Amino acid sequence: MSQTSIEPPLMEAGHDSSRSAPPGGQGQLMKWFLVLFLVFLVLGIYSFTQKKASQQVLAKQTDRMAILHVAVVHATPLSGESELVLPGNIQSYVESPIYARTNGYLKKWYKDIGSHVAKGDLLAEIDTPEVDAQLAQARADLATSQANVKLAGITAQRYQELLNSDAVSKQDVDNYNGDYAAKQAMVQSAAANLQRLEELESFKRVYAPFAGVITKRNVDIGTLINAGNGGTSTREMFDLAQTDPLRVYVAAPQTFANAIHDGMKACLELTEFPGQSFCGKVVRSAGAVDPTTRTLLTEVDVPNPSNILLEGEYAQVHFDAKLAGEHLSVPNNALLFRPTGTMVAVVDANNHIDLRRLTIGRDLGTSVEVLAGITANDPFILNPPDAIDPGQQVTISQPSATAQAH
Repeated sequence: MSQTSIEPPLMEAGHDSSRSAPPGGQGQLMKWFLVLFLVFLVLGIYSFTQKKASQQVLAKQTDRMAILHVAVVHATPLSGESELVLPGNIQSYVESPIYARTNGYLKKWYKDIGSHVAKGDLLAEIDTPEVDAQLAQARADLATSQANVKLAGITAQRYQELLNSDAVSKQDVDNYNGDYAAKQAMVQSAAANLQRLEELESFKRVYAPFAGVITKRNVDIGTLINAGNGGTSTREMFDLAQTDPLRVYVAAPQTFANAIHDGMKACLELTEFPGQSFCGKVVRSAGAVDPTTRTLLTEVDVPNPSNILLEGEYAQVHFDAKLAGEHLSVPNNALLFRPTGTMVAVVDANNHIDLRRLTIGRDLGTSVEVLAGITANDPFILNPPDAIDPGQQVTISQPSATAQAH
């Protein structure tokens, strides 16, 4: 009985001790979860911060690269009184294609390209068998007409004498007199036709109409020759150019039109003849400015007795005129060609682009003369991109310099 009374309290005591034991394992696990959460939170914040900083750096670099880096120069002032020099094209004083005036085949040519000929020199001969046959027929027709008119004249005279003795009627006399007049007209017609064919036959020899140089020969022996220049199968036999004197045509800008007048001395300079000048004078101008180019076509005649100057050459024409006032020189690699005109990209005080339209004067080779649009103090961009826009911000990467004058 004693053992039975003691056992229940012992089992109850053991049951209560298991309920009141602290949960040590679960607390430890919660601590590890909290540490891991803090670690990941710190890593996330750090990664977000780094990504934002990288984006800011990239944005700054993009903005910095978007700004155009340019080199600027200043225009070069030209002298207060500069010489008027304009480009010119040398042309022959007279140039003419030589066509045949009769049909046939080329028998022989006597002058080739580069030959200097005098007026009336024989250039070529044409074989004209058809014209020769027509000429022989015309001579025979004229002889026949002359024989007929002689007989008609004798007959008319006889009938006139018979009329005096009333041997024939007045009607017969009038008929024979009319026949005689008709035969006389036929003689005149035959003579005119013969003269026409003789002149046509004379065209078988082609002569130089003026003194000059043969610049082209388009035919050879045996070539079919057609008269005139109206058909597709016809072409000129020779091209003849008079090279003494020579004409030099100059397109003078509108701003210099009043500085050029007839009789003004003008000298040519060519690169193949350094140190030499070939002088002539202004003989005429077009009298009107071309609305397309705004230039005045001017002709300068230059003597060329030694034929040292050649047709088609390019020359710099120095006019005996001085241009007063301030003029600037701008290099060609600074020019922008827009539909509104020739421009340069000027950089203002805030490093923004200002497109200035220029008034161009002379072509100086690697540079041009500017009459209006900029001043000597305006910095403009060298080699500007075509896509540059007004107001665009730029960064000057090279200090300003003065453009070289040429």
